[in-house]
Amino acid sequence: MAARASLLLICMALPLAAQAGRSCEQKPMTTESVVRGLNLASKTMNALDASGAKVVILARAGQDLSKYSIRYSHLGLAYSTPDGWRVIHKLNTCGTSVSNLYAQGLGEFFLDDPWRYEAAWAIPTSIVQDKLHTLLSHGTRAVSLHQPEYSLVSYVWGTKYQQSNQWAIETLALAMDPSAQTRSQAQDWLQRARYEPTTLTLRPLTRLGGRVSSANVAFDDHPDSKRFADKIETVTADSVFAWLEREQLAGPLVVLPE
Repeated sequence: MAARASLLLICMALPLAAQAGRSCEQKPMTTESVVRGLNLASKTMNALDASGAKVVILARAGQDLSKYSIRYSHLGLAYSTPDGWRVIHKLNTCGTSVSNLYAQGLGEFFLDDPWRYEAAWAIPTSIVQDKLHTLLSHGTRAVSLHQPEYSLVSYVWGTKYQQSNQWAIETLALAMDPSAQTRSQAQDWLQRARYEPTTLTLRPLTRLGGRVSSANVAFDDHPDSKRFADKIETVTADSVFAWLEREQLAGPLVVLPE
């Protein structure tokens, strides 16, 4: 336990690797935000330890998406190691169209100036946990589906761009299907497993405004028939949690407020 507490404290001295979907404005963290983020990380660590799980699908509320009826903005794949919990997740670099993968501690995961200090996770079935833990513990295959080209609203069944939640769910599919080698093959597994994306209703002016003002937003990967009908299908944390429980791949959502 002392080693894990030290890991959380070390996070206080580390710069954030990137801001998911945000610009890299030099905004110093306040003492209050650091304390709140680390307290949430500590409570999450204790709850995950007590759960007996070795892998969870972990979410945070980094942005206010309530106007789209979405509660959680960002997913990571959290797994236990001898040194404590680690989270592998994908972050957009400073609001650009480029992204990278990061392996971080829980402290770093919750120090990204969230909209709401709240953690949520789903505990997969033992079979899913075993497959995911094996994948995440052996890094090369775990990062093999990463597509650096990023769009915040990338098309769920496309491969031109990839957003953070899309990487997480495609990597879960990679763990479940040993024969999968590509993103398209991982998406085939997701379709067979009856994953249903979130459909956002975005009018033309909204799409135009997003594309012009934000380098990390693109719509050209969406089929014309859906895009011109104002239907944008993308992966959200909320839809992933609903699917995991509906298809009995994980238990009900666990919510941990600050």
